[in-house]
Amino acid sequence: MPLEVVVLAASHGNRMHSRTPKVFHKVLGKPMLAHVLETVHSIGAERVHVVLLPNMQDRAAKLLGDDVSWVHQTEPRGTGHAVQQALPHIATDSRVLVISGNTPLYTEKTLARTLAEDPQNLVMVTTELENPSGYDSICRDEQNRVCGVSKDCDTNLGQKCISEVNGGVIAAPVQLLKDLLGKLESRNAHDELHLTDIVALAAEEGVSVNTVPASHSNEVVAINDRVQLARSERIMALQRADELMASGVTLRDPKRFDLRGSLHAGMDCCIDINVIVEGDVELGDDVEIGPGCVLRDVRIGDGVRVHEHCVVESATIGDRCTIGPLARIRPDSTLEDDVRIGNFVEVKASRIGRGTKAGHLAYIGDADVGQDVNVGAGAITCNFDGASKHRTIIGDNVFIGTNCTMVAPLKIESGAFIAAGSTITSDVTGNVLAVGRARQRIISRWISPRKRKKA
Repeated sequence: MPLEVVVLAASHGNRMHSRTPKVFHKVLGKPMLAHVLETVHSIGAERVHVVLLPNMQDRAAKLLGDDVSWVHQTEPRGTGHAVQQALPHIATDSRVLVISGNTPLYTEKTLARTLAEDPQNLVMVTTELENPSGYDSICRDEQNRVCGVSKDCDTNLGQKCISEVNGGVIAAPVQLLKDLLGKLESRNAHDELHLTDIVALAAEEGVSVNTVPASHSNEVVAINDRVQLARSERIMALQRADELMASGVTLRDPKRFDLRGSLHAGMDCCIDINVIVEGDVELGDDVEIGPGCVLRDVRIGDGVRVHEHCVVESATIGDRCTIGPLARIRPDSTLEDDVRIGNFVEVKASRIGRGTKAGHLAYIGDADVGQDVNVGAGAITCNFDGASKHRTIIGDNVFIGTNCTMVAPLKIESGAFIAAGSTITSDVTGNVLAVGRARQRIISRWISPRKRKKA
């Protein structure tokens, strides 16, 4: 039986107190709806239908792409009404799984177990909570059969309230779903149709209602406010940290580590506290990342040391490099093997050759730097003329003294020596000393402005 998924995402989420619709708020750097879509795609759904408000589609398509079917719920009439909007787009022989777009903690494992149940029955995910306050309870009769979902089970009707709560995921054949949804009635002042009311209807008609326990109670957490958003982020962050440590990565404190993308690490890597990983990050063997660093879309080779409070983004780092502390490697930069980038050094859109050192207080932008170059403190490449960027080409074994200014476009050939305090505006040939300083003058009878005022 083909599987189609309906994701309910039409609620704006007033409790967020935000202009941003609820499902677009981020968990670990990605909209919570994106997490849900990744999970449902992993279970082999032939089609995924996302129900949202009409004014949300452009933003959704921009953030998430167009590999889903967008379905509009033009008026907010509840979850049952939202599913009704998707039914005309679903094949008549399909099985339908319905999930909320604000439940990003659901796992492929739980959804797969849900789909392993008899496809002709109504199946729902539940979990046991010590404090079920705020969740809809599962009501069972004296034979322990599910007979409804309610905030307050009616014990006078032979039902018993237990700590089992609704997890917000339902699966059923589309024809059964259509039949049950067609019998829903509004029971509130807002004229809303609640999807969970189909459980009682199914029980009354003798349809089997199966329950599947969530793999972990955290999975059923729905995000409706900023507190739940923060708690869900912490839950997901710890889950990812556990997975990394199980694969061999040392985390100094998993509670103070944020993986907001994907991380592939080699053997014996160690990550200190308050490190943020975004995008796709790859670490070689024996890599050490110091506290407070941000890694974003980078490839880092073997034996690299990134000291504390560095930002490395969209760059490639060779083997045995050292970076920082307090350094920034900006996009489109490549550090070859054995490069040293020290504190308060910024590298942007540059290639730094093997063995080159920039120990402190330097800016290397739009440059090709050769091997075994020494970049002194305060040295900068002046790459922008106010309209265009220009490159600086530096050969091998060049010595660049302290406080040098190199004005691009510029070429400094191998073996050149640039004297400290020089401003270099013309190309420099190899194996020469280049000096570009203003002539020093001594004025002996000079009076400071402060003394002039007193006089």
